[in-house]
Parts: sequence; C-alpha cells; structure tokens
Amino acid sequence: MKGSPKKIFYSHLIRILGFLPGKIGLYELAFIHKSASLSDSKGNPLNYERLEYLGDAVLGVIIAEFLYRQFPDRNEGFLTKMRSKIVNGDNLSMLTQQMGLTQLLDNRIQHEQANRHILGDAFEALIGAIYLDKGYRRTRRFVIRRVIRKHVDLIELERNETNFKSQLIEWAQKNKKEVTFYTDIEPYDPTHFISFVSIGDTLFGSGTGVSKKEAEQNAALETLKELNE
Repeated sequence: MKGSPKKIFYSHLIRILGFLPGKIGLYELAFIHKSASLSDSKGNPLNYERLEYLGDAVLGVIIAEFLYRQFPDRNEGFLTKMRSKIVNGDNLSMLTQQMGLTQLLDNRIQHEQANRHILGDAFEALIGAIYLDKGYRRTRRFVIRRVIRKHVDLIELERNETNFKSQLIEWAQKNKKEVTFYTDIEPYDPTHFISFVSIGDTLFGSGTGVSKKEAEQNAALETLKELNE
C-alpha cells in the first residue's frame, strides 16, 4: 500500500545503505529495542540484541583492518586508541543520528542518556544485519564508503582524546599514584551505574552512565578536572 510504514521504512533504508537489502526482516529486527520487543511463535523475544552482538564483532574487525591499512607507520597503541574512538558508544550514537537511522528505530524509552546508548547499539545491530544479508565484503564496503569516508574525520579524531580513564591511568603511572575505580548499580536508578575514583586514600570524581564503561569514563573525566589535567 502506498505510504505504508513498511514501504517508508524500506525506501529510507535503501537511501542509507546504497544497495537493495535482501532479507528485509533482518533490518526490521535491527531497529527493535527490547522495550518494543515482539515475540516469535515460541515466545522468544524479537529485538536487536543478538544482531548487536554480531555487529559489534564484525564492526571491530572492519575498523581494525581499515586502520591497519590507513596508518602503516603507527604502532599498536595508536591503532587501538583510534579504533576505540570510532566504535565507542557516543561516536556510534552520533553516526546513527548523522546517517538518519533514528527515524527507523522502534524504542519505547524516553530517557535521553539511555537513548544515546540505544542509538549506538542499533548501529551495531544494523552492521550485523548487513553481514548476515550480504556477507563480509559488502559490509566492509558499506562501513568504509558510507560511514567512515562520509562521517568520520580521522584527523580530528586523532587530535581529540576521549578515553578519560586511559588518560587518568597514564597520569597515575607517571606520578606513581594508585588509582582505583569503584563501580556498581546506581541505588536510586537501577537502569544506570555509578562509579567513584580514589587516588591512594583520597576519593575524587564520580560519574554515572547506562553502562559500567560510561560511568567510569565520566568519573575519570571529573577526576581529571579536579586534578587540573
């Protein structure tokens, strides 16, 4: 039917992908958050979580190979940092918005911080769907040509340091200090984590996030600010 939700979804998806998807059901699944889960005939939930797991692994390999070829003279530490900057949740969330993927997402959560995390997960789920539908070579082509070449500024990314936990640990090693992260579920909001940083016996910054990693990054950032670093 003209103008039906499925037709609109399909047309928008083609514009983003740059090719005709084959197994359209995979792509529909890639944009269903667990808050909007359906169920199959056996009662199993249908959402993007399994595709996200697969897409995370495939995306990591593609980015690692791309950086290895793009920077033939840089060491393993640099390549690892650059890959982390590209595939971290905030950057994937930004890519999802820039590419117009948010219009396809079926999500019933209204919390803004949680939604940023969900966008990154949906991007990884899309990569998983492309891989299952078209294979590795087509997925690699999509990531490099329609994601990295169009939306990732490698020079700017190289210049910006976003791994605050790594920065803090490097500072501690340089200054012969012991840094400890204490991370647990936020007692007043079980959908989030909270992390505290101590240096020696002194408590410094704290931070929250929808994942342990995000909470620790935010806590590390606050600690670096307190240290004027």
